[in-house]
Amino acid sequence: AALLSLTRNRGVATYAQALQNIPETQVSTLENGLRVASEESNQPTCTVGVWIGVGSRNENEKNNGAGFFLEHLAFKGTKKRPGAAFEKEVESMGAHLSGYTSREQTAYYIKALSKDMPKAVELLADVVQNCALEESQIEKERGVVLQELKELDSNLTDVTLDYLHATAFQGTALGRTVEGTTENIKRMTRADLVSYIDTNFKAPRMVLAAAGGISHRELVDAAKQHFSGVPFTYKEDAVPVLPPCRFTGSEIRVRDDALPHAHIALAVEGPGWADPDNIVLLVANCIIGRYDRTFGGGKNQSSRLATLAVEHNLCHSFQTFNTSYSDTGLFGFHFISDPLSIDDMLYCAQGEWMRLCTSATESEVQRAKNMLRNAMVAQLDGTCSFMDPSLHILNYGRRIPLEEWDSRISAVDARMVREVCSKYIYDRCPAVAAVGPIEQLLDYNRIRSAMYWVRF
Repeated sequence: AALLSLTRNRGVATYAQALQNIPETQVSTLENGLRVASEESNQPTCTVGVWIGVGSRNENEKNNGAGFFLEHLAFKGTKKRPGAAFEKEVESMGAHLSGYTSREQTAYYIKALSKDMPKAVELLADVVQNCALEESQIEKERGVVLQELKELDSNLTDVTLDYLHATAFQGTALGRTVEGTTENIKRMTRADLVSYIDTNFKAPRMVLAAAGGISHRELVDAAKQHFSGVPFTYKEDAVPVLPPCRFTGSEIRVRDDALPHAHIALAVEGPGWADPDNIVLLVANCIIGRYDRTFGGGKNQSSRLATLAVEHNLCHSFQTFNTSYSDTGLFGFHFISDPLSIDDMLYCAQGEWMRLCTSATESEVQRAKNMLRNAMVAQLDGTCSFMDPSLHILNYGRRIPLEEWDSRISAVDARMVREVCSKYIYDRCPAVAAVGPIEQLLDYNRIRSAMYWVRF
C-alpha cells in the first residue's frame, strides 16, 4: 500500500508547480511577417495550426458568410492535391483536421504524430495558399452550408446570442452573424471567395503555432519553406480600416408562443481584449456562476443566483459570458425559463448585478478567484492547449504566461470588483435579446430601471 501511494503521488503537482512547469513559448517572425510560435514537450503527438486575424467582422453585407463558406471548402482539396489525394494523404498520417471561423479569427489545425509535423505544416500551407475552390465542390458545399444554416436555427441559445449582437452592435460588422445569410450563401461565387482570400490572408495577420513533441527550429524551417509565398504587405484597397463598432442599448424580441421555453440574453458593453478590467469581470462572472437543472447540489450551491433559481424554480439554466473583441465586448448573462418565470428570473439576475456593484464580499471574491484558477489550469491538458498562445499573439501581440495571469487574478479584491462592475454595469443601458414565449418580458424601460438602485 505504501509503495502504491508513493507511485500514485509521484505524478501529482501542486498548483504552483503546474504554473512553473509549463513549457516556454518560443516565438519567431519570418521575413514576410508571419509569426511562428511553439511549446515543446515530450508528447508523442503534436498539434499544428495556423491562426488568421480575420473573421466575419472583415466582411460586408454582400459577402457576409464568405469565411464560413471557405471553412467548408478548406479541406476539399488544393491545386497541388485534388480532393481524394488530399484526404488520402491526411488519412495515411492518421491525422485529424479541424477548423473554425469566428467574428475576428479563422483557424485551421491538424493533430498528428510528432514526427509528421513538417508534413502537417506543408498541408496547412497548401490549404491557406492554394485552396482549389473547384466549382463542383462550391456547389456541393453550398447545399451543405444551407442545410447547416437551417440546423443552426434550432439552437435557440446561439440564435439568441446572435440577436444580442445584432441589437448591441446594430449597423456594424459585429452585428452580423458568422454564418452569413441564406441569400448571400446562395449567390456566393468563386470570385467572391478568391477575393476574400486575396484581401485578408496576409502573413502579418497569421500565427503558425505548434505544441507537443516538436522542435521550434524545425517548425521555423518548415514555415520558411512552405509559408514564404504568403504576401507580406497589404494593398491599400485590400484591407479596409475596420469601423468602430458602437454599442447600442436596445432590444430585439422574437415572440413565438409555440416554443416551450423562453431564451433571454441581457448584456452591457464590455472591454476589449487588452483591457485589464477583463480579469475583474471574469471574477465577477464566477461569483454569479452558472446553473443547470442537471447539476447536483440543489440549493446548497455557492452561487446565490443558482440558489434562488432552485428554491423558486426560476429557470432551467443560466450562464454568464464576457465576450471580448479587439476594441469592445459584451458582458452579460443568458437564461432559459418557463414563460411565467421570466420576470422573476430577470429581477433576481439584475439584482445580482447590482449586488456586485455595491456589496461584493471578500469571501465570494476569493471563491471566484479559485474557480477561475481551476479553469485556467484545466486548459493545460493535451497539446490543444496551444490555442491560448496563438490567440494571445493575435490579440495581445505576445504570449501571456499563466504565472502572469495568476498574479493578475491574485490582485483582484472586493473593492476592485465593486468599482469595475459599477463602471460597466451600474446605470448603463443594456442590450436585450429574447426568443420564444416572451409575453411576460417587461418593457425595456422597466429593464433599464433595474440597472441601478435608489437608496435613501
